[in-house]
Amino acid sequence: MISAGIPIGYYLCLSAAMFAIGLFGVITRKNLIVVFMCIELMLNSANVAFVAFGALHGQIEGQITAFFVMVVAAAEVTVGLALIVNLFRLRASIDPDDLANLKA
Repeated sequence: MISAGIPIGYYLCLSAAMFAIGLFGVITRKNLIVVFMCIELMLNSANVAFVAFGALHGQIEGQITAFFVMVVAAAEVTVGLALIVNLFRLRASIDPDDLANLKA
């Protein structure tokens, strides 16, 4: 049991559902901003699992790992949004299919 008395299975089911929703969004969406939001949802689902397992075992490593995942996610969003802005300036569209047409 986690400290609030909720079994860890509930947290893991929530994490799996969040990950599945994020994966579905990454696969099906055509807007790069929505794709990045879905990737963030997938990273947050991993954070829920890390914190749940850390709380289950009474250790802080799960929360520390979740913190580092959030830091990496923030850096990823910063670089990703910069790329999206440059793509929009270049192509006037943020459709992921336009990325295939870019040449070096």
